[in-house]
Amino acid sequence: MRPLHPPSPERSAAVRRWFGEEVRSERPDLAMLCLLVGAAADGTLDEAGMDEAQLELDRLAGQLPYRPGGPRDWAQALCELLGERHGFHGSAADYQRLESSLLHEVLVRRRGLPILLSVVWMEVARRAGAPVYGVALPGHFVVGFGAAGEQVLADPFDGGRVLTGADAELLVVGATGAPLHPSMLVPASPLEVVSRILNNIRAWAAIRPERSDVSLWAVELALLLPSHPARLRYERAQLLVQRGDFVGGARELEAYADVLGAVDEPAAEQVREQARAARALLN
Repeated sequence: MRPLHPPSPERSAAVRRWFGEEVRSERPDLAMLCLLVGAAADGTLDEAGMDEAQLELDRLAGQLPYRPGGPRDWAQALCELLGERHGFHGSAADYQRLESSLLHEVLVRRRGLPILLSVVWMEVARRAGAPVYGVALPGHFVVGFGAAGEQVLADPFDGGRVLTGADAELLVVGATGAPLHPSMLVPASPLEVVSRILNNIRAWAAIRPERSDVSLWAVELALLLPSHPARLRYERAQLLVQRGDFVGGARELEAYADVLGAVDEPAAEQVREQARAARALLN
């Protein structure tokens, strides 16, 4: 497996600008957003490589049967094509690899996290005209076919296996200890999918302090999403300080304290103290 080389600062800035434009567009392109996440991680992924990944999704879609039938027929057709014929699936080891969260790598390796494999399923199925969408079950992303009354779920991590109601219930109970609720079965928007992908990347990097570079770009992309928690600014500030940008980190801490002060002044003062401590590290 080839190592991932971070992009240059200039390329990183260009990727962030492109990502920001895409998330603000009227109809954000899920595949493009995922490829831009990949470009933030991998300096070798240029425009030609992104086009190649899109063409691979087109090629796979062209191998599906023409309108095979209802939701269950679509789910089965995707399972046979992507899971059985092309070998897309996941395993426990994939959770340990950053590549498992990058669409261009998943298309080559045929391995990935549930949500990235689901993106492959969704993008291939969408190109073929299937009624497909992502379903963000707690702890395990899957895909859905058809409207609520005829919904069929499939698990791309398990090669696209079509799920029974009991299967879906077990996935949720196993992840949360709580029963499956109908609200968990609603379609996830492209921006919700990308937000969850970035959360996964941040979680991967958080337990690897030597990869604070990954934490930083993942936070910076998440901050470009129209809806994001304000605390992400605090997380970015801490990363800047950790990486030696004491002035930039202090400035971010002070900006976050100004926002926090409107609801919790004692907490805001604690953040201002952290900013003063960061500036003191310059001495």
